[in-house]
Amino acid sequence: MSTTLKLPELFGSKVFNEETMKDRLSPASYGAWKKCVTEGTPLDISTANEIAEAMKQWAVERGATHFTHWFQPMTGVTAEKHDGFISPTGGGRIMMEFSGKELVRGEPDASSFPSGGLRATFEARGYTAWDPTSFAFLKEGSLCIPTIFCSYSGHALDKKTPLLRSMEEVSRQAIRILRLFGDTETRRVTAQVGPEQEYFLIDKELYNRRKDLRMTGRTLFGAKPPRGQELEDHYYGAIKPRVAAYMKDLDETLWALGVLSKTKHNEVAPSQHEMAPIYTDANTACDHNQLAMEVMKKVADRHGLVCLLHEKPFAGVNGSGKHDNWSLSTDTGRNLFKPGSTPSQNARFLLFLAAFIKGVDDYQDFLRTTVATAGNDHRLGAQEAPPAVLSIFLGDELNAVVDSIIKGTQHTDAAKRMLEIGVDVLPAIRQDNTDRNRTSPMAFTGNKFEFRMLGSSQSISGPNIALNTIMAEELKQFADELERSGDFQGDLQKLIRRVFTEHQRIIFNGNGYDGNWIAEAERRGLSNLKSTADALPAYVDEKNIELFVKHGIYTEEEVRARYEIHVENYTTVLSIEANTMIDMIRHEILPAVSGYAAQLCERAAGKQGVGASCRYEIGTAQKLSALTDTLMDGCIKLEADITAVPSGPEEAMRYCHDVLIPDMAAARDAADRLEMLTSAEAWPFPVYSELLFSV
Repeated sequence: MSTTLKLPELFGSKVFNEETMKDRLSPASYGAWKKCVTEGTPLDISTANEIAEAMKQWAVERGATHFTHWFQPMTGVTAEKHDGFISPTGGGRIMMEFSGKELVRGEPDASSFPSGGLRATFEARGYTAWDPTSFAFLKEGSLCIPTIFCSYSGHALDKKTPLLRSMEEVSRQAIRILRLFGDTETRRVTAQVGPEQEYFLIDKELYNRRKDLRMTGRTLFGAKPPRGQELEDHYYGAIKPRVAAYMKDLDETLWALGVLSKTKHNEVAPSQHEMAPIYTDANTACDHNQLAMEVMKKVADRHGLVCLLHEKPFAGVNGSGKHDNWSLSTDTGRNLFKPGSTPSQNARFLLFLAAFIKGVDDYQDFLRTTVATAGNDHRLGAQEAPPAVLSIFLGDELNAVVDSIIKGTQHTDAAKRMLEIGVDVLPAIRQDNTDRNRTSPMAFTGNKFEFRMLGSSQSISGPNIALNTIMAEELKQFADELERSGDFQGDLQKLIRRVFTEHQRIIFNGNGYDGNWIAEAERRGLSNLKSTADALPAYVDEKNIELFVKHGIYTEEEVRARYEIHVENYTTVLSIEANTMIDMIRHEILPAVSGYAAQLCERAAGKQGVGASCRYEIGTAQKLSALTDTLMDGCIKLEADITAVPSGPEEAMRYCHDVLIPDMAAARDAADRLEMLTSAEAWPFPVYSELLFSV
C-alpha cells in the first residue's frame, strides 16, 4: 500500500468515526447520535438526513462513488450491494445524493442467502438497518455502512443482530450484580474481545495449479515432505522479506480502516503466520475480524500470494485457529475479570469468575457447537489445538484460591489464613498475558478468558454470542438469589463456595493433549463431542433453545434455522471435497501415473533388449499399477457414495461423517503413496515441499 500518511494520521483515515462526526455534524445531531449509541434512543429522520449528507460529502471528497449496506449473512462472510450516489437532475446531468432513509434502511434481495427456513424462496425481500454503534468506512470507492440484516417478517438473518442483543443482555445482568456491591456509577458493561487470526501464505502461481485449494481451501492430497515443522525454527522466527512486505501492506491497509492490528509473527508451521488486534468491544471486534479476513486475501493477491484461512490446509503440519480473548469491562474503566486489591473487588471478581465457570460447565455442549465446522474437525484434538472436551484452565495461583474456598482450608500465602470472601484481600495473582497452557480450550490469562477452540475461517460472532448469553444467564441466577438475601456477605460466601464445589469438574490445569485426560474427562461426566456431526444436535437441545429464547437473543425459529444451516453446510462442504477428489483422481492423478508407469515399462523393455538390469523400472511399475488399481477402486467407491447421500439433512450429515470421510481418507492414502513413487516431472500438481517452502 502506497501512502504519504504516517501513523497516527493513517489510522482511521478511511473511517467516518466519532471525531469526524463531531467535526462535520451540528452539536444537536452529534448529541442525538451519541445518545442513540449510549442509551439506544432512536434517531429522527432530520438527524439521519444530516448524518447521511455529512457521510456522503466526506466519502465523495475521498473518491467514493457508491454506498453499500455492509452486512453479515449466515454464510459466514460479509455481503454488500453497491448503489451509486448519482441521481438524475434532467438535461442529461446528475447530482450526488444520499438521504437519511438510504442511510438507515436498505432492501437487498434476500432470496439467495441461507435462512434455514425462516423465509420462503419466493419471499425475496430482506431489510438492512444501520448499526450506529459501528462506524462507516471507505473500501474500494464505496462507503460501507455496517448494518443488521433481517427478513420481511423480522427474523434475524445475520450474525450482528443476535450479537448486539447478547451484548445488551449481559450488560443488563452484570449491572444488577454491580448494584449489589454498591456500584451506582456504571451504566453499561461491555463484552470485550480480541481475536488472534492465524493464516497461511503460499505462492499464487502454485495455488492456481492446485484444484483442491481453489475448490475447497485445503489440499485433499499431499504426501509428507522431507521437512515440515520438526526443527521448530519457524515459530517467532525471522520474517522473510516477501512476507514482511505483505505484513507491512496489511497493517497499513487495516490501520486506515480503523482495525487495531497490533501483533504479527510467524506461527508454528512453515508458511503459517498470525495477526492479533488490540481488544475492543465485541461488536467492533466481530466487524473488524470479518473485514480483516477479506483484506488479508486482497492484500495477498497484490503480492502474488494467496492467503489460506482454512483450519487445516495441509495434513501433517499445524492447522490454523483463532483464539478469542473475552472479558467484561464497565464504562467506568474496570475489567470485571481482573482480581482486585480490596475486599469488595475480590468478592466481585470471584462472583464473576464463579458465573463463568458455572456457565461453561452448564453449557459446554453448546459452546462446542459454536466451533463445529467440517474444517475445524481436522484440527481439534490433533495435538496442535485443544481437544473437543471443554475445560477451564485457571493457573496454579488462582486454582489454589478456588481450592481453598471449596475445602474451607487455609490459603497458603504470606499470612496463611482462612480466606473469607468480601473480607480478606486476595493474595497477589500475577497478571500473566502469556500463553501458559496451549492445550486448554478455555484459559484464564490474568484478566480475560481465551477461548482457543475457534477455527481460523469462522466468524467470531457465534462463539461470542454464546459466551455473552451464558454469562448473562448465570449472572441473572446469582442476582435473583442475592437480591433476596438478608445477609449479603454471608450468602455471597455460600454462593461462591457452592458454585465452585458443584462445578469444579470443568477446571483442569493439566495437559489437554494427554490421552489420560480424555479418560479422566469421561469419568468427570464432561461431554466429548468429537466431530461436527456429533456436536451439532446439541444446538437444538431443549435447554439450549430455552437459554437463548429466555434472554431474547434468538427466537426458537431462529435457533432451529441456524442449526439447519450448519447441518446443510457440513454436508455441502464434504460433498464438494469428495467431488473435487473424484475430479482430480480421474482427470489428473490417474492419467499422470498411468503415463509414467507406461514410460517405465517402455524403459524396462528397452533395457531388457540389451540385457541391462531393470529392477527399478519393473518394481516401480508393478507398485504403481497395483496402487493405481486401488485408487481407481477408491474413486469408484466415492462416486457411489455421492449418489447414495440420504435426502434428510441429519441423515446426510451422519452419512457424510460415517461413510464419506473414511472413503476419502482411503483414496487419499493411495494417492499419496503414488506421489512418493512418481517422478516429480510426471506428478500433475505442486507438492507440499513446494507449497510450504516457496515464499
